[in-house]
Amino acid sequence: MSPLAAKPILASAVECTEDELIVTLSDGRRLAVPIVWFPRLAKADPQERAEYELLGNGEGIHWPKIDEDISVAGLLEGRPSVEFQRRT
Repeated sequence: MSPLAAKPILASAVECTEDELIVTLSDGRRLAVPIVWFPRLAKADPQERAEYELLGNGEGIHWPKIDEDISVAGLLEGRPSVEFQRRT
């Protein structure tokens, strides 16, 4: 990798409130998006939301109990889930 190549932005921690999905990024930023963008996550109970796994060193987030996968790249681009897009 060249010294000028950008480091990938990865998730380092995840938090869910009733209204937001909040992802702490490897560069120190915290990204918050509406939880309604991800209907399965919005419908999940707090315990299901708390049980997540970081995929690919933080390139994505997986919630096994609700079968939800979200990419950090998609969050940074402001892309809600396909399920949400179909409803709007």
